[in-house]
Amino acid sequence: MAKAAPNLCFSPLTLNQNRKENFFSSQNGCFIHKPSLKTTFFYPIFSSCIPIRISATPTRTIDHQVTDYNAKILHFCQLGDLGNAMELVCMCQKYELETKTYSSILQLCAGLKSLTDGKKVHSIIKSYSVVVDEALGLKLVSFYATCGDLKEGRRVFDTMEKKNVYLWNFMVSEYAKIGDFKESICLFKIMVAKGIEVNSYTFSCVLKCFAALGSLKDGECVHGYLLKLGFGSCNSVVNSLIAFYFKGKRPESASELFDKLCDRDVISWNSMISGYVSNGLTERGLGIYKQMMYLGIDVDLATIISVLVGCANSGTLSLGKAVHSLAIKSSFERRINFSNTLLDMYSKCGDLDGALRVFEKMGERNVVSWTSMIAGYTRDGRSNGAIKLLQQMEKEGVKLDVVAITSILHACARSGSLDNGKDVHDYIKANNMESNLFVCNALMDMYAKCGSMEGANSVFSTMVVKDIISWNTMIGGYSKNCLPNEALKTFAAMLKEMKPDSRTMACILPACASLSALERGKEIHGYILRNGYSSDRHVANALVDLYVKCGVLGLARLLFDMIPSKDLVSWTVMIAGYGMHGYGNEAIATFNEMRDAGIEPDEVSFISILYACSHSGLLEQGWRFFYIMKNDFNIEPKLEHYACMVDLLSRTGNLSKAYEFIETLPIAPDATIWGALLCGCRIYHDIELAEKVAERVFELEPENTGYYVLLANIYAEAEKWEEVKRMREKIGKKSLRKNPGCSWIEIKGKVNLFVSGNNSSHPHSKNIESLLKKMRRKMKEEGYFPKTKYALINADEMQKEMALCGHSEKLAMAFGLLTLPPRKTIRVTKNLRVCGDCHEMAKFMSKETRREIVLRDSNRFHHFKDGYCSCRGFW
Repeated sequence: MAKAAPNLCFSPLTLNQNRKENFFSSQNGCFIHKPSLKTTFFYPIFSSCIPIRISATPTRTIDHQVTDYNAKILHFCQLGDLGNAMELVCMCQKYELETKTYSSILQLCAGLKSLTDGKKVHSIIKSYSVVVDEALGLKLVSFYATCGDLKEGRRVFDTMEKKNVYLWNFMVSEYAKIGDFKESICLFKIMVAKGIEVNSYTFSCVLKCFAALGSLKDGECVHGYLLKLGFGSCNSVVNSLIAFYFKGKRPESASELFDKLCDRDVISWNSMISGYVSNGLTERGLGIYKQMMYLGIDVDLATIISVLVGCANSGTLSLGKAVHSLAIKSSFERRINFSNTLLDMYSKCGDLDGALRVFEKMGERNVVSWTSMIAGYTRDGRSNGAIKLLQQMEKEGVKLDVVAITSILHACARSGSLDNGKDVHDYIKANNMESNLFVCNALMDMYAKCGSMEGANSVFSTMVVKDIISWNTMIGGYSKNCLPNEALKTFAAMLKEMKPDSRTMACILPACASLSALERGKEIHGYILRNGYSSDRHVANALVDLYVKCGVLGLARLLFDMIPSKDLVSWTVMIAGYGMHGYGNEAIATFNEMRDAGIEPDEVSFISILYACSHSGLLEQGWRFFYIMKNDFNIEPKLEHYACMVDLLSRTGNLSKAYEFIETLPIAPDATIWGALLCGCRIYHDIELAEKVAERVFELEPENTGYYVLLANIYAEAEKWEEVKRMREKIGKKSLRKNPGCSWIEIKGKVNLFVSGNNSSHPHSKNIESLLKKMRRKMKEEGYFPKTKYALINADEMQKEMALCGHSEKLAMAFGLLTLPPRKTIRVTKNLRVCGDCHEMAKFMSKETRREIVLRDSNRFHHFKDGYCSCRGFW
């Protein structure tokens, strides 16, 4: 009888198509069987028909008189009856079974994933010293691989003396399936070294391995090798090369291969479409599809899915709908993977109603369907809809996977829906998903973005395993939620556990910037340089922001100029930096540079430039940018933009115009807008308008102490002490607490804090007090007198003067003069606005000591040098 070729998925077999159909005839429980291609995967075909007596009930009674065990076992294998087949195998003696019989039962064991029975068969083969030829060896290796024991399959493979290319290909393929691409490549190299004649499948498989590993150079070597062997025009090999080059981010090389390929099939076209789409060249991918349609080439499901992904990525809804129609005509709409991709396309193109229609029409849904729908609600900022889907999933008994959970948490984070996020957290607890690292990281991110760092920390502190994302989420969360000290503490703890990455640097730098912790920021900057993180644009932008907020504007600009490819964030940070420091004209010049560079401003960029105009008193330029934003860029002003314009009008003394502007706003003004006008009333001492504006502010934010204090200060500066008393009583009745004025200065990496009126506990208090008295005396000698109206107390001039000496910013500046080396810039940060008397004192100090003083208050920067301030009175 002829020897059968091995049945391999990657090697098409040439089988005898002229065999007769098999048939069954039943006579007294006796079946006559003649196998054929239509009924069995086992061959060779037997030339004789052998009667086998089996019971009509479950077949366990076997006629032991029959000696042809081979035929019986083959028959049981064809019926899928592993129990009877194994029983016969175990009964047989040495030399009674043929190789093909062992092959058949091994294939059945593989099909049923019965590792135990297959091992028994292998044990019998070894005990009977059966020669393992290529066919049997393939079945053994295939059995072990199918049952998940590739290690044992490799052991069999290594012991075989003769191995054909199909067996080598099988091993290369199996290692690739489990992700061990390096071992696949190692086997390929052994094949080449041994002179095994490789085929097209070998190259197709090994190219996928090089692509997965990103080994572009090695893959190019294989490309050269296959050209030498004459596979350059082989359709399947070229298709694999196209996929390889796309995976290696070489779309032009892939395109060149495609253009030269004469025998293109649908896989060739699909490879080009999916390759372009995955490389971010969606328009080119969709262009290939259109060319395919023009040439009348039939599409398959893979084509449709790739094109839909491209439509989703590019937001091309019209083409997506056209492809949807084509898919219906081609009867693809019943495929669940098509429906999921279609649903995702509608969702990403902003047609959530279309996505919902697809979702509702789906006869079968899997967790991917639900997840895609949840992701759609997430992108649309509709966390309530995502939560409803979660509840519906529970009712229908669909168990959420990690992707679905993280998608819902992301929706809650984007919309700031803390309550919904807590509901999802409860679901996570109820379904024992708290140990999943991805879920925990998403939970922390949700809590952090919803402003609940306590919730984030409760998750973080219970995590057994933390990765870099866990730490970065906490550090970034603390930074964004104005808890810089906690961010620095977490960063210090992280350094003991693992090495930070560039994302960590981008998260911790804002904390240093918030504290104006220049020395600490410089240490981190050094770490960034040593580890090569400065090329990361997020890190570069954070460094510019750090030095801007620490008052080192020159260094910030130097680092900004060093960024090779500036994005919108880079420009906006620099524009905002100039605005904070009172350099409005420089901010405008930078804004114009940005536009010349081809970067279009967004609403945040306009807030920054309007803020810069406001803090430099550039009224005309401010109005010009406001109209450019509306008319040239079609950006509808938001509350923040209107607040900047009110602030600009107020600072330049146009209080009546500011009030009229607010009254005509197309949207309801918030407390920030009215508050900007109230600050203007203080600057220009307009008590009547201040009272009118304060009523509006108190209606909007009745619990905000700051506005009550601001009005009280306006009264105090006008020496209306009865009104001051009334305001303080109102604050007391509402049980509101005023934030005490505090300032801090960093010296040798240590932050020194000073609180207004509470200096006695400081170790240098006497020296500080002495220095301030000395400065005050010299000021009087030169004709400067204390601005006692800023003392804000009803007392005589001497008491007011003493009160002014206790202001926190004066204490911090004096401490800097006493402890810092000569000519070193004094950098002080205050939590509130600097008062007028302290502002005058800082100017005098800079002139008298010839020291530059940089004071950052809650509103802006003041650079004092030689008796002048950079604010020029606009503060």
